Amino acid sequence: MIRVVLPFHLRTLARLDDEVQLDVPPPVTIRSTLDALEARFPALRGTIREHGTLQRRPFIRFFACKEDLSLDPPATPLPAPILDGTEPFIIVGAMAGG
Repeated sequence: MIRVVLPFHLRTLARLDDEVQLDVPPPVTIRSTLDALEARFPALRGTIREHGTLQRRPFIRFFACKEDLSLDPPATPLPAPILDGTEPFIIVGAMAGG
């Protein structure tokens, strides 16, 4: 089981109170995790990735084991602590402005 932590606004959209647990078939990558998340919660389609290109939306960041994976290719495998459920895959809505 992959644990996914979403920012408040996406949890609200998906009608969640807490983190999500997803069954993601191997190989577990950034892309396959996001695919599983959007399949389970269709309301999230287009909020994390662009509809047509599936590129990460601006101001959305991905973290795993305290590492920023936001600029890594979507086919990047997630680290072992994510796969065994000891660490969550974290999606953050970045802040901007002054």
